Amino acid sequence: MALDTPKNYRNLVMYSVFVRNHTKEGTFRALVSDLDRIKALGVDIVWLMPIHPLGEKARKGSLGSPYAIRDYRAVNPEYGTLEDFRYLVDEIHARGMRCIIDVVYNHTSPDSVLAQTHPAYFLRDSEGRPTRKVADWSDVVDLDYSNRELWKYQIETLKIWAEIVDGFRCDVASAVPLAFWREAREQVERVRPGCIWLAESVHAAHTMAMRRAGYYCAADTELYDAFDITYDYDIWPYFEGCFQPTGTLREYAALVNFQESEYPAGYVKLRCLENHDQPRFASRVDSDEALRNWLALLYFEKGTTLLYSGQEYAPRHRVDLFNADDAYCDMRLDLQPYLKQLRQMKRTLPMSACFQLEAVEERAVVGRYDGPETRVRGIFDLKNAGGSVAVDLPDGTYTDRITGRLRRTEARRHAPRPRLLRPPRRGRRERQNRKIGGDLADGDDAAAGRLLFDAAPRLRRLGRVDSGASPDCRGQMGPATFFY
Repeated sequence: MALDTPKNYRNLVMYSVFVRNHTKEGTFRALVSDLDRIKALGVDIVWLMPIHPLGEKARKGSLGSPYAIRDYRAVNPEYGTLEDFRYLVDEIHARGMRCIIDVVYNHTSPDSVLAQTHPAYFLRDSEGRPTRKVADWSDVVDLDYSNRELWKYQIETLKIWAEIVDGFRCDVASAVPLAFWREAREQVERVRPGCIWLAESVHAAHTMAMRRAGYYCAADTELYDAFDITYDYDIWPYFEGCFQPTGTLREYAALVNFQESEYPAGYVKLRCLENHDQPRFASRVDSDEALRNWLALLYFEKGTTLLYSGQEYAPRHRVDLFNADDAYCDMRLDLQPYLKQLRQMKRTLPMSACFQLEAVEERAVVGRYDGPETRVRGIFDLKNAGGSVAVDLPDGTYTDRITGRLRRTEARRHAPRPRLLRPPRRGRRERQNRKIGGDLADGDDAAAGRLLFDAAPRLRRLGRVDSGASPDCRGQMGPATFFY
């Protein structure tokens, strides 16, 4: 993380929008009508995928990739005018959200403004033709950052947009020199103090392939010198492995723990289950209960949570980036109430504490936050298998944070609905009703960190606590249960 990265970025929720496919009209002004709904999900940051005009030469599909940009300093006329864009950003701000835009600085379309006016800014092959480092990216040509005049142009462009927006999601940030990003951050800070910098850091396999070919490619540990947030792609193959015969939950949990031990203490990861480059997550799992439990884990994990446009309806249809499509053509299941509940839970998590995951028999994960004055436990039945797991929390009396009533957890006692519990203050026998997401730090015993919250809307059992087994108790898996 950069030295001035706010720690609360770990508690934020980001929502990614592809303007072309988000509404029927596919325009900036049409998107405004959906902002209230997006805000109601608990979203803090709206990330707009590239807003610029697209190239026509070597275009993929009928409309082209949004990442083959023709002009960095203009807006796509299909989306509207610059004034329409300003209006959209103003409306995002009016709802208390921030707006970031995509910065695609590794490459442009072959017919870009820069290709025509500044051909010296581009990487060349042995015959002097503009080229690219990744062969499959056939609709772009790569920029050459050994030319310092290019730095000036790109940073000036960032400063122009920083007058309007709150930050940047930087595409393939690993391929652009870290020194450039450092200088860009320093100069943009003078225009937009507190500008948000999100790096699309790349898979380890991509990093190694680029280095084998003799090209520059920064690792996540390096990018934190200039960026606030990096992608989770460093361990993405292990996440995907959870849904393939070749991978295990144990491997994924081990890599999450590796991040916690190896990155700077204030690191922020962008946690997601899907994005515009990945399949819809609902297509990876075989039940909606498993989908809910993975969503619960997503919000529980340390880092900024990312939702991709339409994900709140559990679609399986993958949105086409190159042709006209509809991000909401597959609204299978309305998860919005559940996501709002998870958002409230995320606000209560002690993100500065040490975070760990533990896989249990390849069917569940136990998440832990531990600090000097806090202890949080989450149980996630990722295979929807049921059963119980060991949780290192003592027996005790808790307050139901939904009803406010006191409850004693005892062996084989069950609760019929979701509950959020906290220990009572000494001498208090009654508590007023409390809403989910209230302050978890109040009360004499709150510092001990013994609270229980189930975020799933159809919890069947609160848990089974084996009397006399303290400090180890058995938590009956709900779908998803949180012990504080």
